[in-house]
Amino acid sequence: MTARHRPKIGRAPAPDSLLDYAARNRHEIGPSAEQLADWAAAGLELPNLAAMRQYRINRLREQLRISECDGALLHDPLMIRYATDTANMPVWTMHNEVRHCYVAADGPVVMFEFSKGEFLDAHSHVIDEFRPARSLHPFYVGNRVEEQAKRWGADMARLVREHARNDQPRLAIDTLTLEGVRALEAEGIAVIAGMQIFEDARVVKGPDELTAMRCAIDACNRNIDDMRSIFEPGVTEIELFATMQKSNMLRFGEWMECRILASGDRTNPWYQEASNKVVAAGEIMGFDTDMVGAYNMCVDISRSWLCGGGRPNSNQTDMYGRAKDMIEANIGEFRVGRSFRDITGDLSYPDPELFHGYTVLAHGVGLCDEYPSFFTREEWDDVGFDGELLEGTVLCVESFVGSKAGGEGVKLEEMILVTADGPELLSGYSMDLA
Repeated sequence: MTARHRPKIGRAPAPDSLLDYAARNRHEIGPSAEQLADWAAAGLELPNLAAMRQYRINRLREQLRISECDGALLHDPLMIRYATDTANMPVWTMHNEVRHCYVAADGPVVMFEFSKGEFLDAHSHVIDEFRPARSLHPFYVGNRVEEQAKRWGADMARLVREHARNDQPRLAIDTLTLEGVRALEAEGIAVIAGMQIFEDARVVKGPDELTAMRCAIDACNRNIDDMRSIFEPGVTEIELFATMQKSNMLRFGEWMECRILASGDRTNPWYQEASNKVVAAGEIMGFDTDMVGAYNMCVDISRSWLCGGGRPNSNQTDMYGRAKDMIEANIGEFRVGRSFRDITGDLSYPDPELFHGYTVLAHGVGLCDEYPSFFTREEWDDVGFDGELLEGTVLCVESFVGSKAGGEGVKLEEMILVTADGPELLSGYSMDLA
């Protein structure tokens, strides 16, 4: 396509080889010596990243073949991370579509990288070819979007057809501008909604993904410890959150998906974000980590603490007891082979007429919050969906309980691994209120 069109890493001649840049990549530099020592002291192994990358691309291709798709076109930076373990300003590229990746079901992985940034991906052996990305975002193309989309669609269609098994190629996509969809369809490419295909690939975690997740959870627990060390009357919510966010970055983390941390009457109903409110003695402070941590693995747990020591009041004790009982009762329902409908029918939660609850009772987790989600029985007809719980799925089991009559609420959340022997608790941080 251009002079920057490069073949697979390792075949480009020196000194232009991308391998010259690989050792400079932050993924290759890796965690700090202190973090590695902490994981060693905790008896944790490190993931084999090459094996993890291969497992993921194999899972994705398997689901593409099951869905009779010739390939996938990925714009979502988390899907690109899943397919290639590469990143280029992931938060920014979530709302600026400037890089994308093509994965053939039977053929190459072609990375369309932003702003001559191929060197950022030099560590990933699953990428076969690099090409410059052509963005269709107004930020880059302004009022020339139709013209650019036509050129982009023609180039992409040639690539898809080259590796297609069907006369009318089927291309699964995650997110794409309307102009991009129309350009592909004008070239005779059948555009398939791919998110369920991709979620089906991600739902079963491989051995090295689980190893990476255990490391990320251990780091998250230490981040929470750092926050707890300054948790005393007079601290602000934002000081608490900022401490946890800083600790996440220092422990090889990526970003925080949100900033949900609240105290006192801001805990009920849930979803208030950290503010400059001062936490007073005797108040509950609750938080949700929503942390994209080490190895880009999401650690999503929640705890609620009583500030300043002392004894919780009757409402705090009641809300905490209900939230804790709900978590403990529900974890055991997530067993291999059970249907989502049957699990939903057996999940416990307080009367929604009397208590504020959380959005879901459980959800998948991996690189972020993922498929599937479990809702209350009252919501089944409106938003519920069926499926079968698979071994290797990682779930977050949620509870929030806050009286609709007022007072504080309590948020708790645990991470579990679905195994053949039953659910395994992955998160282990104390759930004690006081």
